[in-house]
Amino acid sequence: MPLAGHLRELRNRLTKAIGAVVVTTVVGGLFHKQLIDFVIAPLPGCTTVQEGSATAAGRCGVIATNGLLSPVTLALKVSLTAGLVGASPVWLHQLWQFLAPGLRRGERKYTLAFLATGIPLFLTGAVFAYAVLPATARILISFTPDRATSILPVDDFLDLATRMVVVFGLSFELPLLLVMLNLAGILSAARMTGWWRHMVLGVAAFAAIATPSGDPLSMLALAGPVTALYLVACAVSWLNDRRREPADTAARALDADEPSVLPEPNEPPQRP
Repeated sequence: MPLAGHLRELRNRLTKAIGAVVVTTVVGGLFHKQLIDFVIAPLPGCTTVQEGSATAAGRCGVIATNGLLSPVTLALKVSLTAGLVGASPVWLHQLWQFLAPGLRRGERKYTLAFLATGIPLFLTGAVFAYAVLPATARILISFTPDRATSILPVDDFLDLATRMVVVFGLSFELPLLLVMLNLAGILSAARMTGWWRHMVLGVAAFAAIATPSGDPLSMLALAGPVTALYLVACAVSWLNDRRREPADTAARALDADEPSVLPEPNEPPQRP
């Protein structure tokens, strides 16, 4: 296909993907209030302003929006986020349809397997991040001084929740990356297990830096599952290396200087 054909194909795929995002964003906008309530549900908000006084410091806060246009901006953010998530099967499918013609049959098989595994892993990390948010919010609010009132802007919490969901989701893709490198023959299971001390230390350092809230609970909540998934990736890679050992042994048994036996013109080729 010439370059102009690739550009037309890319334009068609982008048009379909953006159209799906626009449709799901409009649908999300119709339910933006329910979506906002779902997002701020982990916040320990006080029911009244009087309850959010010094007597409730460290236990809850007043959930508020900043500015006259803040509710509109919040509704647009929530609707667009819901549109991107809701349309993810469509734009992922369009991305796959654009890349698939350039792949071999074996590469397509592995790519589909990685997509089928990567999406659930990302969603698992996102759900886990949302489950950790209530405890994270309570710990952060507990540092409020006794004579102060916590004001919890919804915009700030939405940004925090989005960053945590993205960080947790991408971090849960680590075992998939390691298994992919092992299947490609780049990284062996023995080397992966030999790096376990460095990997555990690196995961802990990454969790301390990457978690937006910076509290120890979020760091441990991210480092623990990622370390467990790393061990799972080591086990899967070990099984894959055991499966490839007979073929590797047979390949090593051949002498590089030994000529192969050619069949006679009328003789069928010999099977090894």
